[in-house]
Amino acid sequence: MTREILLNAFDMLAPVHQSPGLWRHPDSGVERYRRLDYWTSLATTLEEGGFASLFLADIVGVYDVYGGNGDQAARGGVQFPLLDPLVAVPAMAAVTEHLGFGVTASVSYEHPYLLARTLTTLDHFTDGRVAWNIVTSYQDSAARNIVGRDAQVPHDERYDRADEYLEVMYRLFEGSFAPSAVVSDRERGVFVDPERVREIRHDGEHFQVPGQALAEPGPQRTPFLFQAGASKRGQRFAVDHAEAIFFSGGSTALVRKWVDGVRDGLEAEGRPRDAIKIFTLATVVVAETDEAAQARLDEYRSYVDTESALALFSGWTGVDFAGARPEQELEHIVTDANQSALASFTTLADGTTWTVRDLAEFVAIGGRGPVIVGSPQTVADELERWMRETGVDGFNISAAVRPADLERFARLVSPELRRRGLLREPAAEPVTLRERLGGRGPHLAEDHRGAAYRFTG
Repeated sequence: MTREILLNAFDMLAPVHQSPGLWRHPDSGVERYRRLDYWTSLATTLEEGGFASLFLADIVGVYDVYGGNGDQAARGGVQFPLLDPLVAVPAMAAVTEHLGFGVTASVSYEHPYLLARTLTTLDHFTDGRVAWNIVTSYQDSAARNIVGRDAQVPHDERYDRADEYLEVMYRLFEGSFAPSAVVSDRERGVFVDPERVREIRHDGEHFQVPGQALAEPGPQRTPFLFQAGASKRGQRFAVDHAEAIFFSGGSTALVRKWVDGVRDGLEAEGRPRDAIKIFTLATVVVAETDEAAQARLDEYRSYVDTESALALFSGWTGVDFAGARPEQELEHIVTDANQSALASFTTLADGTTWTVRDLAEFVAIGGRGPVIVGSPQTVADELERWMRETGVDGFNISAAVRPADLERFARLVSPELRRRGLLREPAAEPVTLRERLGGRGPHLAEDHRGAAYRFTG
C-alpha cells in the first residue's frame, strides 16, 4: 500500500530563515515579508499545493553569540528583524479552508494562562486548524531581555519546567470548561452555565494558576501539539506530550536514529509506535529538468553568505565560531542552547569529520537538513527514499529563495506526488488539523497524557 506523504511548509516572518544570503537573489520576494498579502498569497499557494500546514518558526531573541554581538545577524538579516507569527494567522485562515498553521510559542517566556487564551482564540478563528509548536527557547539574549536573567535556564531544567507548563495548559484547555458549559440560552438569560466551569487550582513548583480558563474551548480544545527536541531530554518530553515531532538532520541514518528513539519510547510507555507523526526538514530546489534544477542550485551558491551562516549556527549552539579557521575541525561542546544542532556534525556524524568551512557551506542553504535538487520526478523519488530509509511520516519543506521555491514545489512537485498517489487531496468538507494529520477525531487521543485532564462529572 502506498504511504501518504504529509507536507508542512517551514517558514519564518523574517528576511532570512534557513538560507543566509539568498534574500539577495533576483527571484526573492522576501523583502515583502512585512506585508500581510505576502503571507496570505503564500497560504493560498500552499493550500493549492496540498500542504497540510504552514509551520512558522520563531525565536524571541537576537543571535548575538557570533563575535559576541548581533552585528552579523543584523547585516545578514538572519532571523532579524522578526515579526510575531501569531498575528498573521487569522488573515491566512480567512483566505483558506484546509491549510493548518503551526505557531511557535515558548514555555520559557510566555505565561501559560495568557498563552492558553491566545491559542484557543486561534483555534476558534481557524476553525480548528492551529497547532502549537512547543519550544523551551535556547537564547541567552531572550533571557536577558524578557525575564532579566544573565543566561537562560539550564537545558534539562527547562524541560522539567515545561512538563509543569503543559500540565497547566491541559487543565485550562481540557478541564476548565465542560463541553456543555456554553449554553447561550436567550430565554433564561444564561450564556455560560457556571456549574459547568471549574477553577483549575494549580499550585506547582513553577506556576500558580488558581482560576478558570478565560476562553471557551476551541474546536480542538487542545491545539494540535508539535515539538522539535532531538536531544535525549527533548525526545522524552516529546514522547510525553507531542502529537508530531520535527527533526533536522542531514542524513537518513541520523534521522532514522532519532525516529527509532521516539518509536521505542512510545512503545515503552505502552502507546502505539505510530502514535506520533514525525517530520524531517528538507529544502527542495526543483525545475522542469534535473539539469535546470542543478543550474539553479549552482546559481544559488553564488549568493550564499557563509559568515551569516556561522552567525546562525553560533546562535543555535551557543558556540562562537567567529575567528575560527576554515580548516578547523568541529569539536563537540555541551551548552545550554540547541544541543542536537552541534551533535549532528560531531558525535552523531557517523565518523564524518566536519570542518568549519564544511559547516558554513552546508548550513548556508537549507540549514541542517538535506537539499533535494532535480526535476519533479527526481524530487519525488528522493522524498520517497527518505520516507523509506528514515521511517518519517512527512517533511517540513523549506525554501532557499522565498517564496519562489515553495511556489515551484506547489506547481511542479505536488502534481507529481498526486500522480503517484502520495499526496492526498483534502477532504470535501474542512476538518481540524488534528484530523488532517491522522487523528481519529478533533480532540486529543484517549491515550494522550492531556486527555486525563478532561472535565468529568
